[in-house]
Amino acid sequence: MRAIRVSKFGGEDVLKLEKNVPIPQPKEKQVLIKVFASGINPVDTYIRSGTYAVKPSLPYTPGADVAGVIESVGPGVQQYKKGDRVFTARTVSGGYAEYAVADVSTTQPLDDTLTFEQGAGIGVPYFTAYRAVRLVGKGKPGDTILVHGASGAVGLACVQIANSIGMTVIGTAGTEEGMDIVSNNGADIVINHREDRTNDHGPNLIIEMLANVNLETDMKIVVGNRGTVEEEWKQMHAGIQAGMKVGWLKPHIAKEYTLEQAASAHRDIINNSGSQGKLVIKI
Repeated sequence: MRAIRVSKFGGEDVLKLEKNVPIPQPKEKQVLIKVFASGINPVDTYIRSGTYAVKPSLPYTPGADVAGVIESVGPGVQQYKKGDRVFTARTVSGGYAEYAVADVSTTQPLDDTLTFEQGAGIGVPYFTAYRAVRLVGKGKPGDTILVHGASGAVGLACVQIANSIGMTVIGTAGTEEGMDIVSNNGADIVINHREDRTNDHGPNLIIEMLANVNLETDMKIVVGNRGTVEEEWKQMHAGIQAGMKVGWLKPHIAKEYTLEQAASAHRDIINNSGSQGKLVIKI
């Protein structure tokens, strides 16, 4: 299969496309996914550069988020069969590839109303946003939430989640196009964060994408939770499935790349000063 392989930590040039990588095989309670699209996240660049706290063994294939169809299942898997549409928030073998293995516990059905590209945009952004808004921030109907950097993938997920439960949503963006996207995704008020700030009557909850810039002027909640990981996963899975069924969960895809363009995708996700949704690799 074709896959991006990283043999040493470093800049974007260490992302190498190889054409004869063995297809990984699913073990117990794992599935093999034929990948149609893979999500690109900032953390992918931190891992690739070697600056992330946890480093994979070299060589490795980057990428956590993928969407595609089940190719085969490992022992003990009964809920999926070959051909099922799925997405995962955490691959085992890496997502920048034609096939990827994932644990069944982190794999979910992909609703027919979403494209594979949108499916690849769910994982890290929506799980991160759901945990921040619902599990840690305890957002509830009638509350006001301020989402800084709301035009990025995680920011838009926060806007959609907050809007779906009846919160008043204030979103910030740095460009007119970004502000339009935030508004179209359900924000009640949109602010250009290069020019404006909110008034002295602060929101109930603030979601901060760049704390080093705005922390001193925010009355904010510091995110932290020592609850069980398993229970959080169940709650996030349920909330995200409900979002697909009801229709508010709609990842906004900003740009698509090929496997050959993986290095360009990594440059763009780090250097983009006006994020406008999710970047994905279309396989």
